[in-house]
Amino acid sequence: MPELPEVETMRRGVMPIVGQTIEDVRRVAVKLRPILIQPRVDAFRRRCLGRRIVEVGRLGKRVLVRLDSDDTIVFEPRMTGLVLLADPPNREHLRMEFSLGGGSSPQLLYWDRRGLGNVRLFSPDELRRQWGEGRLGPDALAISAEQLRDALRRRRRPVKVALLDQAIVAGIGNLYASEILHVAQIHPAARCDRLTRAQWQRIHAATQHVLLEAIRYEGSTLSDGTYRNALNQAGGYQNHHRVYDLAGQQCRRCEMGVIQRIVQAQRATFFCPHCQRR
Repeated sequence: MPELPEVETMRRGVMPIVGQTIEDVRRVAVKLRPILIQPRVDAFRRRCLGRRIVEVGRLGKRVLVRLDSDDTIVFEPRMTGLVLLADPPNREHLRMEFSLGGGSSPQLLYWDRRGLGNVRLFSPDELRRQWGEGRLGPDALAISAEQLRDALRRRRRPVKVALLDQAIVAGIGNLYASEILHVAQIHPAARCDRLTRAQWQRIHAATQHVLLEAIRYEGSTLSDGTYRNALNQAGGYQNHHRVYDLAGQQCRRCEMGVIQRIVQAQRATFFCPHCQRR
């Protein structure tokens, strides 16, 4: 967390900064674990000052802010990072501030409670080397059913674990993998090499459905309350979860199974044993 729907919501939320100019860059002094910022803040600031923001994009679980110099600021939220326009949850965990001019948004903020995320500035060549071909799979909203099947059908890993591999498909994390497999009616421990073409097509269709639905509700704010959109408001998709974090509750789809929790690759997985039989 955040996963593709939350990061896409952040991206859409900060779109008003396009066309504005960066007037200052400041690393906020905090007493907590420092985040990774590259290059050093003085060099980062020098390359950004006076530059106009020409595009806000997304690369998997990262927000990209491209400048008119063709440098790109990459925000990688990891577990608890937020990209905001205003009103951070608190000042204690505010990590970086960008002062902006020439538009309606006076600032762009990066906030991170646990300090696991990072903010980096890349040239075009550096960006290609970091996440070019072979380093990051196709975006989960852009990959085709055949691409997904071809990438995974010979692997012996459980399908839930395989969907988390960002080198294969970018953007799916633990929460949405459980939701996707429930919609597709596939058991999370089913091995990739034993799934049929029809099952892969169901997984692909469920991926599109769940991720787009989650984006429509602006992502999931879980019980810790950490994730917020760009205006510091909670997402709404947690109210529509089918299985995630609902262990012990009756499946709302079949009304016969009870949601179970298992651990796969040190991560919690939730599924309905009636809807998702082995």
